[in-house]
Amino acid sequence: MPGPVHDDAHAAQAPPTPIPKLLPSRDIQYVITNRNGIVEDRHEIHVAITDATGKLIRSIGDYDRLTLIRSAAKPMQALAIVESGAMDKYGLDEADLALSCASHNSEARHVDRARAILEKAGNQESDLACGGHPSILPQINKAWAQDGITPTAVFSNCSGKHSGMLAATRAIGESTDQYHEFQHPIQKRIQEIMAYAAGLDEDQVKWGVDGCNMATPAMPLSCLAKSFAMFADAADIVDRNDAPFGQRTKDMARIFNAMTSYPELVAGEERFCSIFMRACKGQAIGKIGAAACYGIGMRGSEATKALGATGAIGIAVKVESGDLDALYCALPEILQQLSLVSKEVLETLEPFHVKTISNTAGQKTGKYTPYITI
Repeated sequence: MPGPVHDDAHAAQAPPTPIPKLLPSRDIQYVITNRNGIVEDRHEIHVAITDATGKLIRSIGDYDRLTLIRSAAKPMQALAIVESGAMDKYGLDEADLALSCASHNSEARHVDRARAILEKAGNQESDLACGGHPSILPQINKAWAQDGITPTAVFSNCSGKHSGMLAATRAIGESTDQYHEFQHPIQKRIQEIMAYAAGLDEDQVKWGVDGCNMATPAMPLSCLAKSFAMFADAADIVDRNDAPFGQRTKDMARIFNAMTSYPELVAGEERFCSIFMRACKGQAIGKIGAAACYGIGMRGSEATKALGATGAIGIAVKVESGDLDALYCALPEILQQLSLVSKEVLETLEPFHVKTISNTAGQKTGKYTPYITI
């Protein structure tokens, strides 16, 4: 590699001030794919780990990268559903709440429950603004093709969120027309919640449009970590019950517990979110966002304390390339390096951690390897 270029202008400058070692790392680290030992792709990784106060505990790369969090926003969006009063008004249960947080496989149990949420609140599938698309799982698409099923909006992986949002809109007495639009009153409630969880002013949260047609927030990656830490912290606070807490804390704990109680409704068969939450047995939530964004909330433990956290922590990860396999390779590596989960959990996640690449003949031709240190 060529050495640095020197000129008089550069020589006249004072030497740069050394960066204190206590500052968070912005080192560039990767998950690498290779074939026969030849590097094919480098997937740059950004990680932020905070406690519920927003204190940064560990990081990789740009921990404040402005990140469209996509479906990792769903626990916060679900808070608007709970706070609307829709759960009690329409008899929605904890499984319905879990589906409202889902990016699901469109399995029969997911589609049936989304339809049930619509029916309970007096809404129809035609009210959904999300549109339909193929299942995340290829085998479901194959079955649909054999059965002549064309996926409509209720088959969308976001149909739980949209069905819940329609119920919330009715519960607050607003029109369901354009419920997904940024200016709608239910979306205004979500905007306040996003800022609250992130620890930002509302005008500091940026917005785009998600694949499911609803507004999606962008925030610094560390703020996503803080948001997930707050859900885990809420579960701890409510369980301890040793000090007064507000209704919002109770509602956030309810969402945390719904996700951990019904992990299969948050994603489904073969999916990291469901497998991770099931293995953690109520101690953590995990939620994927499109383009390889991920949020984890972990309840307080000796392991989080050892990292310097006060109670619960949040972990936010973004893969610059948007490669989901690289993301799922990195997540167990991070959990393992920080000793945050048991050996049994890591064994359950091993198929994601050790991800091989196969060709169309089924021959193994390469693998994903995490070259990260946190």
